[in-house]
Amino acid sequence: MNAPSELEQLPRITRRAREALNGHRGGVIYMTGLSGAGKSTIAALFECRLHALDVRTCVLDGDVLRGGLSRDLGFSDEDRVENVRRVIEVARLMVDAGLVVIAALISPFRADRQAARDRFAPREFMEVFVDAPLAVCEQRDPKGLYKRARRGEIPAFTGIDSRYEPPVHPDLRIDSAASTPQQAVEALLAAVMTSGLVRSAPSDYKR
Repeated sequence: MNAPSELEQLPRITRRAREALNGHRGGVIYMTGLSGAGKSTIAALFECRLHALDVRTCVLDGDVLRGGLSRDLGFSDEDRVENVRRVIEVARLMVDAGLVVIAALISPFRADRQAARDRFAPREFMEVFVDAPLAVCEQRDPKGLYKRARRGEIPAFTGIDSRYEPPVHPDLRIDSAASTPQQAVEALLAAVMTSGLVRSAPSDYKR
C-alpha cells in the first residue's frame, strides 16, 4: 500500500464542522421552469428571506452563469446538459461548505434534473417547479427573449423550438401565474422547513 501523500496528510475542515459553524445543514433548492416563469425573482427574494433567518446561502442563476462559467456553451441539447453538469458540481462544492444553494435555471430535461438529484443525499436536494404557461411567460418576457425567438434571432429557444420537459413529481410546484413572488417565497419557505432541508446542525457536531 502506498504511503499517504503530503496533501492527504494535511489537516482538513470537514463538512460537519462547517455546518456546525454555520448553525445549519447545507443543501440545494433546485428551481426549474420556463424563461419568464419567475425563477430568478423568487430565488433572489428567497435568499433574502433565508438570510434574515441567519441561513448562509448562495444563488446560482442560470443567466448569470451563462455570462461566466458557461459562456463557452451554446444552446444545443449537448451544451444544455453540460451547463447543468457544471452548475451541479459547483453546487456540490458549496453544499460541502455548508451553504444552502438556490439554483435557478431552466434545466429543460428530466434526465438532467434526475442526474442532479442523484449527486446529493435524499434530504439535501429539493426540486421546485416554477410553473407558468408559455403564454404567460411570453406576455411577461422581461428580457425580450421570446420576441427575439419568434423572429428567429435565438435558435433552440426553450418553449419555442426546443422542448421543455416539466417535472412529473417535483418536491414543490409553484404556480407563479396565480401567486405573487412573495406568496411563492412563503410557500417555498414552508416546504423547505417541513422537509428538513434547512435545519439546525446537531449540537454534537465537532468543529
